[in-house]
Amino acid sequence: MSDTEQTAVESLSAEAAKIELERLAAAIAHHDTAYHQNDAPEVSDAEYDALRLRNSAIEARFPDLVRKDSPSQRVGAAAAEKFDKITHAVPMLSLSNAFNDEDVDEFCARIRRFLNLPDDELLAMTAEPKIDGLSASLRYENGRLVTGATRGDGQVGENVTENLKTIKDIPHRLAGSDWPDVVEIRGEVYMTHADFEALNTRQAAEGKQTYVNPRNTAAGSLRQLDPAMTAARPLKFFAYAWGEVSEEPWSTQMGAVEQMAAWGFVINPQMQRCESVAEMLSVYRGIEEQRASLGYDIDGVVYKVDRLDWQRRLGFVSRAPRWATAHKFPAEKATTVLRDIEIQVGRTGALTPVAKLDPVTVGGVVVSNATLHNEDEIERKDVRIGDTVIIQRAGDVIPQVLGHVPEKRPASAEAFVFPVYCPACGSHAVREHNPKTGKLDAVRRCTGGLICPAQAVERLKHFVSRNAFDIEGLGTKQIEAFHEEGMIQRPADIFTLRKRDERSLKKLKDREGYGETSARNLFDAVDDRRNVSLDRFIYALGMRHVGETTARLLARTYGTMEALNEALVAASDRESDAWADLVNIDGIGEVVAEALVDFFAEEHNQEVLRDLLAEVSPEPLEAVASESPVSGKTVVFTGSLEKMTRDEAKAMAERLGAKVAGSVSKKTDLVVAGPGAGSKLKKATDLGVEVTDEDGWFVLIGEG
Repeated sequence: MSDTEQTAVESLSAEAAKIELERLAAAIAHHDTAYHQNDAPEVSDAEYDALRLRNSAIEARFPDLVRKDSPSQRVGAAAAEKFDKITHAVPMLSLSNAFNDEDVDEFCARIRRFLNLPDDELLAMTAEPKIDGLSASLRYENGRLVTGATRGDGQVGENVTENLKTIKDIPHRLAGSDWPDVVEIRGEVYMTHADFEALNTRQAAEGKQTYVNPRNTAAGSLRQLDPAMTAARPLKFFAYAWGEVSEEPWSTQMGAVEQMAAWGFVINPQMQRCESVAEMLSVYRGIEEQRASLGYDIDGVVYKVDRLDWQRRLGFVSRAPRWATAHKFPAEKATTVLRDIEIQVGRTGALTPVAKLDPVTVGGVVVSNATLHNEDEIERKDVRIGDTVIIQRAGDVIPQVLGHVPEKRPASAEAFVFPVYCPACGSHAVREHNPKTGKLDAVRRCTGGLICPAQAVERLKHFVSRNAFDIEGLGTKQIEAFHEEGMIQRPADIFTLRKRDERSLKKLKDREGYGETSARNLFDAVDDRRNVSLDRFIYALGMRHVGETTARLLARTYGTMEALNEALVAASDRESDAWADLVNIDGIGEVVAEALVDFFAEEHNQEVLRDLLAEVSPEPLEAVASESPVSGKTVVFTGSLEKMTRDEAKAMAERLGAKVAGSVSKKTDLVVAGPGAGSKLKKATDLGVEVTDEDGWFVLIGEG
């Protein structure tokens, strides 16, 4: 289970949702690497999937809070070292999720709002089964297959060209002659139920290990070092997308996939074009009815905007397209006995109750743990140890306790008493009061801070995690062992390991599992990370509400750690310009601002920073779109925009390297004012800030 703080989706406020989305990121990134890269998951599918869909469920309820560093936007994990790497010319993206009819309707409504489409304008979609397999990209040059890669982390995948060539559904040469000079065809590698069962039968007959499910088996088969091993596995491939294309010979999603079929690829016969939400839902229900007889695993239906010019306008939200979503199938349920409730302490001190269950199979996955969210949820559902409880896997993945079966409650069942002391360190565990809502926070937190071993270890794990300092050879197990032995207590201790080891009688090279070479490699890996980008440094500090997106925003806004520290210390005065500048950053609300100011106002945090900065040197981010005339400038959009929606305007400015602010201040460089601009335009005039209209904006950026 994760170290994240979990609150029932239906009882989340917007502020609580923002907090929880940040906390889910680190644990999922760790498990992505274990599962996608190492083929060695550290938790059950149910535990991992609970984290994944918990994140997606919150995003479905709060679409405006979807983060750029969200796990639902993160694609897989970095390519494994055992394979050569291939950098995708066009990133391989993930998908947002929809879980009910209302979500689908809202998905289409969001597209209409973004594109400013009238209600009577046709918004056609394609609908196709979402295959539960392993994504792959095939690069063809002059019609010949030259390379093939896994998705990896979406940017860099594993070179599995020879393995992909063994799959009969993948042509080595494109049929016909009307293909572009360069075209990347993308799709899903999978295994049918019949082939999977036949493979397991052979394995059992030969006394070999049998496999758990078709998806994992297909993934493991494709990632064999010996292509002959892959060739011996009955893998198949559906084509449904594309990456780099030197010249697109199509104008619609449907036309593109039909062209792939003409080139010799297998496409899914269930794919259809829909002209309304009603048609989309009808196709969804039709595919759901056929699900059991399709012969391969699917977990939903994918909808995509059919017109490619609209796809290009819609663009992406971080690592997912705005123009596509996956409509997941409904939950499956089962009953089992709740044997215990354990309290886990997370990195931020959150106490999370976890139900320990008699193992039960739900939707083909064995579930033995499920979240109970928080003490209010336990009380509301009146769940007790010994109860027979109802378990649901929403969207086919997340395990959660829905409630108990009253008639099966044993006489010995007693109400669970939530602890008021941290089980890890004995410090008081309290529920914070939210002055805005007047209510207690749903989550109880340990007040032990850095003295709490649960928090200390988790904070250090976060510090060295992939999206933070990413120190090779210093992972979860090493952090736990080094912390237990007192070698690493605070982040700065990581960077003094070599010096302390030189003075120590007990050398690292003499420890079990180490030698002279491995110890030297670890010290060198630590030294290699003494210079990291400022956004990674900020994210590594583990501040509340500060995920990768916020860290990057702060790094771009303030430029250096010294400037950030000085500004946030000054911002403790809520009447200061520093505070006004902080809350004026688009994407930094008062809740985040308060957390930042509180962190930098704490002397022990300043001590940690001083020690750390004596060892490492955060580097400013490279300028984004440095050739852009608005790169690095602060831009405010106001009034009614007529040629682009507000979302398009913001996305365009950020893509060009500008900072988008929500209000005008003396630090604003440019105001783009449409008809009806009011107080912001007046303030810009009073402050002498440059003002332009939409036409002027497009001329400025070279698109006029």
